[in-house]
Amino acid sequence: MRPSYGVAAERAGSWWAITIDELPGVFSQARRLDRVEAMARDAIAVFLGVPQDSFDLITRQHLAPDAQRAVTEALDARARATAGQRVASERSRVAARTLADLGLPQRDIGRLLDLSHQRVAQLLGTAQSTSDSVRTQPG
Repeated sequence: MRPSYGVAAERAGSWWAITIDELPGVFSQARRLDRVEAMARDAIAVFLGVPQDSFDLITRQHLAPDAQRAVTEALDARARATAGQRVASERSRVAARTLADLGLPQRDIGRLLDLSHQRVAQLLGTAQSTSDSVRTQPG
């Protein structure tokens, strides 16, 4: 089993200060967050005299509480929006199929759902292929 090291990155001025949990006294720094892992790998490899690809890293960033709260709220809001978009897409698909089954043309369906007729065609194509796969399954 490969060894694993915890890496903590904390903003210090215009740098990310990097510490390795399991190796007290091993430090590094990086200008940008996307360089933290590479710098930590280099520091660990040099300190232990091992190849940089011979261990795993578990990286975490430490932010001021207000900054962490803002990041968490933004990520949570984005996750809720993504979930809401999935629900809206599925309900649009069902509504488009229901209206199409009533014989409405795609342009009218688009107007009713506030979608382009091209999007309605996509929704109906998806709904049709889904219903076709359900009907063709042995049962």
